[in-house]
Amino acid sequence: MATSMRGLTQYISDLRACRVRELEEKRINREMAHIRQKFKDGNLDGYQKKKYLAKVVFTYILGYKVDVGHMEAVNLISSGKYSEKQIGYLACTLLMHENSDMVRLVINSFRKDLDDHNEINNCLALHAIATLGGQEMAEALGENVYRSMISQTSTTFVKKKAALTLLRLYRKHPSVLPANEWAERIIYMMDDYDHSVVMTITTLVTAMAQDHLEAFSGCYQKAVNRLDKIVFDQDTPAEYVYYKVSNPWLQIKLLRLLQYYPPPDNQEVIDMVNGIIQAIIDTSQETPRNVQHNNAQNAVLFEAINLAIHIDPESKVCHNAGILLGRFIMAKETNVRYLGLDAMAHLAATSSSLDSVKKHQNIIIQSLKDRDISVRRRALDLLYSMCDTSNSKIIVGELVRYLQVADYNLREEMVLKIAILTERFATEYEWYVDTILQLIAAAGDHVGAEVWYRVVQLVTNNEDLQSYAAQAVYQHLQATACHENMIRVGGYILGEFGHLIANEPGCSPIEQFQALHSKVNLCTAPTRALLLTTYIKWVNLFPEIKDHLINIFERYTHVLDAELQQRACEYLALAQRAEDDDLLSTICDEMPVFPERESALVNRLHKRGEQAQDKRTWIIGHKEDNKGREAERFKNFRKGTADSNTIVSDLPQQTQQPLSHVQPSQPQTQVQTQRSMSVGADTMMGTTSHGPADDIMASLAELDLTNGGSGGGTIQDEPLLMSAPTGAAADLAGLYDAPAPVQAQVTAPVQANGNLSNTATLGGVNPALLATLTVGDHIEKWFERLTYSNEGILYEDAQIQIGIKAEYHGHLGRLALFFGNKAEYPLRNFNLAIDNPISNCLGVKFHDSPISEIVGGAQIQEMLHIECKSPFGIAQHGNGLGQLPLIRLSYQVDSSSEDGGREPKILVLKLPIVLSRFVEGVNLEAGPFFERWKIIGGAPREAQQIFPIRLTSTNDVDISRNNRIVSGNRLSVLSGIDPKPENIVFAGVLHMSEAGKVGILGRLEPNKEAKLCRLTIRSTNEEVSAEILRLTSKPLNIDVASSL
Repeated sequence: MATSMRGLTQYISDLRACRVRELEEKRINREMAHIRQKFKDGNLDGYQKKKYLAKVVFTYILGYKVDVGHMEAVNLISSGKYSEKQIGYLACTLLMHENSDMVRLVINSFRKDLDDHNEINNCLALHAIATLGGQEMAEALGENVYRSMISQTSTTFVKKKAALTLLRLYRKHPSVLPANEWAERIIYMMDDYDHSVVMTITTLVTAMAQDHLEAFSGCYQKAVNRLDKIVFDQDTPAEYVYYKVSNPWLQIKLLRLLQYYPPPDNQEVIDMVNGIIQAIIDTSQETPRNVQHNNAQNAVLFEAINLAIHIDPESKVCHNAGILLGRFIMAKETNVRYLGLDAMAHLAATSSSLDSVKKHQNIIIQSLKDRDISVRRRALDLLYSMCDTSNSKIIVGELVRYLQVADYNLREEMVLKIAILTERFATEYEWYVDTILQLIAAAGDHVGAEVWYRVVQLVTNNEDLQSYAAQAVYQHLQATACHENMIRVGGYILGEFGHLIANEPGCSPIEQFQALHSKVNLCTAPTRALLLTTYIKWVNLFPEIKDHLINIFERYTHVLDAELQQRACEYLALAQRAEDDDLLSTICDEMPVFPERESALVNRLHKRGEQAQDKRTWIIGHKEDNKGREAERFKNFRKGTADSNTIVSDLPQQTQQPLSHVQPSQPQTQVQTQRSMSVGADTMMGTTSHGPADDIMASLAELDLTNGGSGGGTIQDEPLLMSAPTGAAADLAGLYDAPAPVQAQVTAPVQANGNLSNTATLGGVNPALLATLTVGDHIEKWFERLTYSNEGILYEDAQIQIGIKAEYHGHLGRLALFFGNKAEYPLRNFNLAIDNPISNCLGVKFHDSPISEIVGGAQIQEMLHIECKSPFGIAQHGNGLGQLPLIRLSYQVDSSSEDGGREPKILVLKLPIVLSRFVEGVNLEAGPFFERWKIIGGAPREAQQIFPIRLTSTNDVDISRNNRIVSGNRLSVLSGIDPKPENIVFAGVLHMSEAGKVGILGRLEPNKEAKLCRLTIRSTNEEVSAEILRLTSKPLNIDVASSL
């Protein structure tokens, strides 16, 4: 490049010749002014644009800000010459960022180069997309990148680059890319003949499978088969054999991928995987030829050991691996020691027996003094995981001693782990108190508030411990140097329980006061406020030092800090009241017992390890921690390791028969319509899967629609939730919002008590567009339940069943409508339309053109895409039909029966798309919650209602149902904020595309004596408060609830 552009060469030479920064800036300013003028004058050919743009790019690389060349870069991308196109792409990736307005101008050029048959143009576009990687680009070009990756005409190099580009986009914007829809085709590429493609595809699958385990379950068998070929058949091209190790990079990726899935149920697959792991372990016993061979061997070996531990930590393979790990942690190489300690920590965190690890306890403790800090970290993790009641005192004692000399960047983590181990495995409360106080004394700056909060809680809740704790903290306060956290603990404990040691030698009230007050000058304002509270408690407990305490209150009435001044004034007024006044003793009564809560220390520790791109397959801790985490990860995953085309083991036996055997009388052409339908037997809302549809339809297996109908029906071969259309696709989707075609001379039925009857004949207009809401015995009950549930029945009668399954994220949602024909006759002229009178607030669109016929005993699915723009609902729009979108359905039953014939049927139903569906829960601690509660204030942004509630059969508040309804409205229930267990405090954020976000806070306060409940909602928008109040209270209010 430099040899063909002399101007650029000269410019670089001039800059290098500048001896001071001022001369360099002067030369750059002169050149930028020249380039700016040339661009302004125009009439530049491609070579000149390339030359000047190269100078701009070089200037930017030197660290100077540039404000020219953006449009020229956009123009050069469209050039037919490679050298000009290359400079254009380089300038775009350097001068633009993902949120730049200029990005929109290059999207079409990127798309054109992606569709080009020149692989160089493909790669330039892919590189630019991955570098910029904004959400808008992901939405517009994600599908094009995917097509480039799976295209049979794409070269190997393009496939690799496309897979990595897709990985980059998915990691940045996972909700934009429809990973579930692409899963089957991506998994298929794991069988590619080229190992480099397989490596990149495996990396992509690993990232996507972490969020979509079920959709990518077919990758498990393919990964096992590929490993089998590499390990046993040596099926690896020569260029991928690294120092006699067959493609170690791919082996590691495949072994890691298997760890994201639960151990398979199929014993043959488990035996196959164990055989692969054992072969890798056996191969590792060979003497390495050199350092590179040793590194490659160990990299594969340790990943295989981690997989063996994941599958079964009690297996023979793990036992053999444990023997190897004992040797590795004593190795000379730092990397081997590190990996050995890490794998042993994994074993300790998942195994039910720690005997094999405890044998190496002394060596592990010595590793705390290793010269490499990463080894010291892994030793700390292992000691934390292997600790139990039998060795807790030894390990905690060593950690406390090491804490005094540990690196500063290790201390905070060490403090957390020591505090957790001390609390979890304490056999004596006295040892717990002594250890935590030593911890605070040794590393006070690194001790978080959670640690001393926990001490106070345990001491308050254990009466036998209070005297000992007061004595211990008093001894620590007598030290010359005392950390502020120790003063806080001392202030609280002595204020509450100092009277228990007041008669001990050297612990008189005046001595306690002197020990505590001598440290007050070292404290911040919050700690001084706590000490003032301690003093007012002492006024009540120790009248002999009352004068000293009143003197302090008087001095603090003149401080500048408002909090301290107010406390001092109030406490002074209390202290000077008459002695026969009971107010002081009432206020200063002992603190009540704290409610038992889960320790916040463990959650804080686990959050420290969740910053990596890939999720951890296990966490530092104990078996109980990992067991609960795995149960949470795999709770919605249907175990199985067969290929995605053969997983049918979990389905009812009778539903696994071929379609042709179910109803041979139906022609095949009737089954395959615009949306494919599968013909089934009796029920309408069950699940029948056939071949490739199994993985796609797995999410329907647990669809709870048992409120009506019987038996199990069938579903079409199509994903439940498609990605929301964007760009041109969104415009096309809008075409399907038009009403159904008009029909002449159709009778409009109205339902009464569940039966349809004819009432009028209309000419020229589809009566479904004019009919009123369908009414029936259970319609309102079904609808109300769907307002706080994502799946269920919307309507059912003798001929048709309509079910719903929905998914919401932020301001977007997808809703699947299932129409099941319960009769043996087809439903013809099946017309479906959306009536959305609040389209300015809520967007509802069909994904595809609705189907026109349902054959007998079959079920179809229609997909709706939803967007919340601004607040909507009954609270905003009254009680007419205008508050929610409706579906208007008309069809004819092709039957010769008395009640069938060709009479048209019309249904008009409310769609359960309510405002709370677009809320996402947030977790708040008590402090931030009440702070926001006060900021929002009362009316008009507060909405409140008192209503009657139904109690359980034992005349208690139905806490579980209340929680279920609040959580069903997508609000997070906050524990530990309200001391009454029956009260519920919750919070969430409403997402809207046009009106933005609205914070929501609420409290539900039932009173079982009065059989009443008070619900209070506060938000930053009064319309939102009113609507969320209505939605949350209606299922609970026995006067208006339909679902009780």
